[in-house]
Amino acid sequence: MTLDAGPTGGAARPRTVGQAGEPPAPVVLRPVGAADESFLRSLYASTRAAEFAALGWTDGQRRAFCDSQFDLRDAHYRRVYPRASADVVEWRGEPAGRFWVDRDDTRSEVLDIALVPAARGQGVGAALLRDAQASAAAAGLPVVLSVEPANPAAHLYARLGFVRAAAGDVHHQ
Repeated sequence: MTLDAGPTGGAARPRTVGQAGEPPAPVVLRPVGAADESFLRSLYASTRAAEFAALGWTDGQRRAFCDSQFDLRDAHYRRVYPRASADVVEWRGEPAGRFWVDRDDTRSEVLDIALVPAARGQGVGAALLRDAQASAAAAGLPVVLSVEPANPAAHLYARLGFVRAAAGDVHHQ
């Protein structure tokens, strides 16, 4: 599989997001490139680590499952959201996350936001979401996202003004 920013990818970037001094180091978005595949696979695995800890799987089993899930998710996003921006988040000069946003004439949808453990709780996610909110507001669009109810990020979303519009079996929108 080849990872790249897709047909429209991210806009001409990298670009810095967030307000001066928040978080303490600049947050930079840049389009995903083929060289990012190893990082993105590792990041995806880190987001599923707690889920797999109790399963008793070997490292090879976890890696194979995560790789297959990563491939399926990536293919789904590219097929269903071909115009979405797919960006790597850099913080403190290092890759620190992924941020995918799809925008059309009716809404700006945060499809995927994930950060390495060291960047969580440091204001990085808030900077990304505030930037998405400001960009959407300038275009007169709402920002939507989905979250699992037990996800700790749900508290961040509420703090930033997101309200539950719909409750599903697995995700709230």
